[in-house]
Amino acid sequence: MSESRSMVEIFSDGACSGNPGPGGFGTLLRCGERVRELSGFDPETTNNRMELLGAIAGLEALTRPCRVRLTTDSQYVCKGMTEWIHGWQKKGWKNSKKEDVANRDLWERLLVLVSKHEVSWHWVRGHAGHAENERCDELARQAIADGCSSVV
Repeated sequence: MSESRSMVEIFSDGACSGNPGPGGFGTLLRCGERVRELSGFDPETTNNRMELLGAIAGLEALTRPCRVRLTTDSQYVCKGMTEWIHGWQKKGWKNSKKEDVANRDLWERLLVLVSKHEVSWHWVRGHAGHAENERCDELARQAIADGCSSVV
């Protein structure tokens, strides 16, 4: 089954000017030679919400089930999806401190999207010269500066 699914690479990054404050995300999708860039803006948010929304935007842009390699510089997103989320669900969306999981609305949205695809999660160090991550950072910061979202 997975052999018939297209392989898509998604790169995402989030940024915030103040935390909380105005925030943006940048997302780059690549399937073969085709590249699509997305960005989003929220006037009052947190960095972690923007990191999550970057991944969500990339997955929402897919029109059919795909094999996805999702790369982010957010350990919060990467570890959240690969290590923490199943424990949160088992504990009724409580974290290790028995507090409500932050950004539950976005985690649940991400879970629904991931269920439609075969997603592998990959972390890269931010601001370390990774070309696609640097481009996503530019898109996120431009969204904050412009105060709007865009699709290219």
